[in-house]
Amino acid sequence: MRHEENNMNTIAVGLLLYINAGAYQSPFIGDQQVFPSDNPWNWDISGYAVHPNSDNFVNSVGASTSLHPDFGAEWNGVPNGIPYVVVSNSDPLVPVTFAVDGVEDDAYGDESDPGPYRIPLDAPIEGGPVSRGDRHVIAIDTSSDSLYELYYAFPKATFWEAMSGAIYNLSANDHHPDNWTSADAAGLPIFPGLVRYEEAVVKGEINHAIRITVSHTQRAYIFPARHYASSSTNENYPPMGLRFRLKADFDISGFDPVCQVILCAMKKHGLIVADNGSDWYISGAPDERWDDDVLNTLKAVKGSDLEAVLTVDGNGDPIFPSGTHHRVRTDIQRRMALPQKGTLQIYDLAGRRISADGGLTRLEPGVCIVAGKDDGDMHARRFIRLVFRAW
Repeated sequence: MRHEENNMNTIAVGLLLYINAGAYQSPFIGDQQVFPSDNPWNWDISGYAVHPNSDNFVNSVGASTSLHPDFGAEWNGVPNGIPYVVVSNSDPLVPVTFAVDGVEDDAYGDESDPGPYRIPLDAPIEGGPVSRGDRHVIAIDTSSDSLYELYYAFPKATFWEAMSGAIYNLSANDHHPDNWTSADAAGLPIFPGLVRYEEAVVKGEINHAIRITVSHTQRAYIFPARHYASSSTNENYPPMGLRFRLKADFDISGFDPVCQVILCAMKKHGLIVADNGSDWYISGAPDERWDDDVLNTLKAVKGSDLEAVLTVDGNGDPIFPSGTHHRVRTDIQRRMALPQKGTLQIYDLAGRRISADGGLTRLEPGVCIVAGKDDGDMHARRFIRLVFRAW
């Protein structure tokens, strides 16, 4: 009964916050850097080769299925899209418990950054306070260039409950460890892939790829994704991290200027498969200033107007844009924050043990550091895994 009472209190507070759903305006972040220019979210892939399996990927999602803007002003009485809040170091850090009533066994606490998270307990929740959807919660700390994200999050009196979460350094190419999920199924950050009013309308330019969902993915992922969320071995289903692109010859001249900005980004930066969901749904942040009728004209774009792009080579290594040098890394201090007892074990990326004495004096490309009990268990979800790999 105690949990039920807490939930009711949470819902009551949330309803007050959302009593005027149309009042939500996505906050501006100004010149805040959202990962370096050579980060995969910011790549210009307009000149990349078409993936040899592009037609099959497109057909599996739906060649005749329309693109769908999964954001706007309002839907069913709540802001439509994935909201976020801007914070600073004056806002308190809040603990997070990675367990939610009724679904504790499905939580991904062992693949989440332990926190605390600088997310206010009154932060807006995707779908509203009573939603049983993904319930993403996002905060951008502009004072420390940090991004905080939670999945299936519920505010309690003094802490958050969530299924999973991730913290990112926006000033670096900060990737989640390999095989880890995040607040998104693909192990990717969510915020960099959102269509925001500030970009599409105020600035008139979107300089990053856009997050997209499809209903069927395969049991695989490619860079920059870190995680899959499927048991299917159908190679015609997109892997997590696959990037689609609006075809260069698609005529956008008849669209509203706001939609042209979005479509230009789809040609230049593409759409990254980040989660299982409805087919060809593109993600954005809600804002009462969006014109939903204008956004809905994007539905004129069909799957057949898109093509999959080849962004990794035959070895699965990323094909970087010309003139960029990118290092795939994780933050050792942040990833080692979980309270783990035992020895420090060192493995190569094939899972072969190099050492168990903790004597590593410098980081090598292709080395995996594992903190945990010395019991021979190499499953990714049993350890804090730190993969340092450079291309």
